[in-house]
Amino acid sequence: MTTTPQQDTQEPQDTQGPVAVDARDTAEAGRGGADHPGTDTRGGGSGAWRAGIQRAIRAGSHPEPWKRGPVLAALALLLGLLMLLHARIPDGMKNVGSLVETFLPWFGLFVPVLLAGALRRRSASAVVALLLPVTVWLNLFGGVLSDKSHPGGDLTVVSHNVGAGNPDPAGTARDLAASGADVLALEELTTQARGAYEKGLAKAYPYHTVKGTVGLWSKRPLSDTRTVDVAMLGMAGPLAEHLSAEEKAATPRALRTTVATDQGPLAVYVAHLGSVRVNPKAGLSTSQRNDGAQKLGKAVAAEDNERVVLLGDLNGTTDDRAFDGLTSQLRSAQETAGDGFGFSWPAGFPVVRIDQILVRGVEPQSSWVLPATGSDHLPVAARISW
Repeated sequence: MTTTPQQDTQEPQDTQGPVAVDARDTAEAGRGGADHPGTDTRGGGSGAWRAGIQRAIRAGSHPEPWKRGPVLAALALLLGLLMLLHARIPDGMKNVGSLVETFLPWFGLFVPVLLAGALRRRSASAVVALLLPVTVWLNLFGGVLSDKSHPGGDLTVVSHNVGAGNPDPAGTARDLAASGADVLALEELTTQARGAYEKGLAKAYPYHTVKGTVGLWSKRPLSDTRTVDVAMLGMAGPLAEHLSAEEKAATPRALRTTVATDQGPLAVYVAHLGSVRVNPKAGLSTSQRNDGAQKLGKAVAAEDNERVVLLGDLNGTTDDRAFDGLTSQLRSAQETAGDGFGFSWPAGFPVVRIDQILVRGVEPQSSWVLPATGSDHLPVAARISW
């Protein structure tokens, strides 16, 4: 009789046993990640890490960011190729090549514009394409942004297009005399203003020479001065407005002289090459300037003195292919020892350096731009040594 109750009580336990076991198994499985790390990857740290990697791969391989902004990507590649291959742009069609090279540094401004568009469009392809113009621009001009000047130097030279329409030549002469230059080159001298410069600079510079519309003032003796033919027949530009037809054909725009220094003779050239005009129909008009640059290059090549300084308004940048005959022989003081681009024109908001100091046989120690005068150009200066 005692066995019956035991059997009665056991039956419900046997009936509920599997349920209890299942519940315990489920609880054990739920605690598996905590009690036995790594046994359940669904809740563990390694599982979350793998899930994050998978999400990143899916996001990176998603085609949408790469499909967006194809026009922006194409423009970025075109910009990079334009700067990279600027020397191959043909100059025969309205002198487009010279125009691009004149303003080449400013093409870098298109990079942030395109980058803003790429970010707004969330275009991965456009962002990657922008690496090309950024790399090319930095390769061309990255070194210009650093200060390459050094202290010291034996001679300070200054060049200034004083402007044919300068309303205050006497004031400009005072400013230039205060610059401390040992050698001072002036371009675009008119007959009317020449006396003001000679009077204003006489005390600081006992030696000077003027040939046509260019002149050189010096604290050191000058000798062997002569004009240099830079092919200025049919002269055009601001200076031409102040000259008669006969003066345009006969007026020199370049000279060569020898400056006596403590280190020996120095050949100095002063030049004002032809003006450049932009015409919507004809494009960039550079024929006079280019002809003058070629003749000036030949004169420098024939120079016997190993030490040469060229000062002047060349109406072009050293990146312009028209000056290959000069830049292959002479170094730019600004590029060698300057700080920044040294833009010199127009004086109110300089965007290009067309006033140059080029040297051979001497070492530029520093190069800079002086404050504005009454001219539409800024004076440029350099300190050189032997």
